[in-house]
Amino acid sequence: MKKTSSRDRLIIFGRYPVPGNTKTRLIPALGPVGAASLQRHLTEKIFLTAKEFATRHKATIECCFEGGTPQKIRRWLGPIPTLSFQQAGDLGQRMRSALFDALNEGSKRVVLLGTDITGLNIQILKNAFDALLVNDIVLGPSTDGGYWLMGLKRPIDLFQQIDWSTPRVLDQTLAQARHMNLTVHLLEFLSDMDTPEDLRRWQPDEDVPEIFLTVVIPAFNEEDHIHRSILGATDRDVEVVVVDGGSTDGTVSRAESLIRSQSLNARVVHSPLGRARQQNYGAAVAKGENLLFLHADTLLPEGYVNQVFETLMAPGAVLGAFRFKTDFRRPLMRLVEWVTHLRSRYLRLPYGDQAIFMKRSIFERVGGFPMVPIGEDLLLVRHLVKHENVRVLLAMGTAVTSGRRWKTLGPLKTTWINFSVLVGMAMGISLQTLSRLYRRSS
Repeated sequence: MKKTSSRDRLIIFGRYPVPGNTKTRLIPALGPVGAASLQRHLTEKIFLTAKEFATRHKATIECCFEGGTPQKIRRWLGPIPTLSFQQAGDLGQRMRSALFDALNEGSKRVVLLGTDITGLNIQILKNAFDALLVNDIVLGPSTDGGYWLMGLKRPIDLFQQIDWSTPRVLDQTLAQARHMNLTVHLLEFLSDMDTPEDLRRWQPDEDVPEIFLTVVIPAFNEEDHIHRSILGATDRDVEVVVVDGGSTDGTVSRAESLIRSQSLNARVVHSPLGRARQQNYGAAVAKGENLLFLHADTLLPEGYVNQVFETLMAPGAVLGAFRFKTDFRRPLMRLVEWVTHLRSRYLRLPYGDQAIFMKRSIFERVGGFPMVPIGEDLLLVRHLVKHENVRVLLAMGTAVTSGRRWKTLGPLKTTWINFSVLVGMAMGISLQTLSRLYRRSS
């Protein structure tokens, strides 16, 4: 057999995952972000298989995508030799343009495959290119009556008068090929992942969590804020876990009453008092693929789930936070917010009241928040940046924290206390000492 040359091209024909616009038939089963997360998962696996194949067999990879921007796609998938965007028209017109463009640019064998399939491996891709040595066309038939791969070695128009997105696609394509006296090689049948029925039949290589995100809310005597924080975190793709540390006010009763009355995907659990301890307990009982730690007096921005999804798509971006803002509207607070933004962006040290979020696998690997009386958020982030070599990214939205401390103590004193704790931690002063100073000053 002739070896694959560098003029062979493998086109990954996909879509940039956007919650609500991706895998829409799976939204009733998985939710908007869950469906987009599955699309991302499938695309990444296809891309990794394609890269390994291309390295072994000296093929060129082209990602031909719909949606997104070059910056977003490369931030997500990393370096891509060739990146293009799908042309206008129906599915057939878009595939035709991608295949014909590659052939007209000098590629000798071109194979185009979708990102909705499971079961792809390097041998199947090799079989597809080898089949084009002795056949006009290679097709990867799907179990739903369509095809997940098409390969050509010259421009052949098999895209007219096809009832796209129906079980007739493969038969109609084969009928056209027979009419044109073309030889066709069929690969093995694979399954697309388009409908809830496909999802039920699928046996994944690794589990894809049904819940994209768990919001963990540590609470202690927060009856004035817990109602709004729970509602602000509620979303189709989210579970909310309120971890009460032994409140003596109406925090628990208000939270449980709200959850029951509105049938929210939320629950109240109990742990010993201590923010680090409460947050670790919430993470331990969480079901989500990712974790977001929300202070009970902080409100998340509208559409925050999509922002978490987008932020964590970047390779290495396993931790993020939102911009900081308080509801205490004073000129000096604008300066505080601006300085906090600079610290978060350039020093990579967001505070806990910026609603830190991260991949659950990383949180578990580092052992969660350190069990300290103060500064557990900064210590965790600092550890991740130093030892895990992760990137800290800021989402576009703003988390709004209650300005009650600034109102009570004044902006200058509160800022000075926070700064003193930060400097004290950097100098290695005992956290017990800093905790006592913090509470005495407050």
